[in-house]
Amino acid sequence: MHVKKGDKVQIISGKDKGKQGEVLASFPKKDRVLVEGVNIVKKHAKPSQENPQGGILNQEATIHVSNVLPVDPKSGEPTRVGYEVRDGKKVRIAKKSGESLDK
Repeated sequence: MHVKKGDKVQIISGKDKGKQGEVLASFPKKDRVLVEGVNIVKKHAKPSQENPQGGILNQEATIHVSNVLPVDPKSGEPTRVGYEVRDGKKVRIAKKSGESLDK
């Protein structure tokens, strides 16, 4: 999977195209990611101890990983991901600038 939790990504297709956000969680087995502030859905919640009122909640839903691209740390534009071995470790690099995407 080309994105990880904590990456800043841009949505490249769908109703939220062009939006940027941080990856909150990734689900590699399902090829899906949860991005902050993107793909907001309404969830109907029964009254519970945590939410005694119940009602309709807005929350993020997962989107397919093919619909997101990491943001280049240098230019701030979406970029494809390449892989290189640096100092004996495999790291992700931005194809546009050659910068490392891993912290």
